[in-house]
Amino acid sequence: QVRLVESGGGLVQAGGPLRLSCAASGGTLSTYTMGWFRQAPGKEREFVAASTRSGTYYGDFVKGRFAISRDNAKNTAYLQMNSLKAEDTAVYYCAAGLGGPFKYDYWGQGTQVTVSS
Repeated sequence: QVRLVESGGGLVQAGGPLRLSCAASGGTLSTYTMGWFRQAPGKEREFVAASTRSGTYYGDFVKGRFAISRDNAKNTAYLQMNSLKAEDTAVYYCAAGLGGPFKYDYWGQGTQVTVSS
């Protein structure tokens, strides 16, 4: 059973950066596809980014502002977010799976990101 714990969320001003971390235990991160999703109040969960063996994928709204990465030695994935906008405010979740970039088996509890305008 893989356990994922996100951290790094918080309050940031519009235009600023924030880096989220996702620490994994109970499994070897390098064998999994890692993904980030977000959910804003009253909205459906939205795909943000994924890191697979074949490459990285991003949601259309990212437009070069976010970058997903991983440190397999630390069993940790990251989401670097730059040029944040008020509409990026949401709970961000990391996920791990053995399928493609949009199918996941394990989820973290989420971390709140609030962007003030």
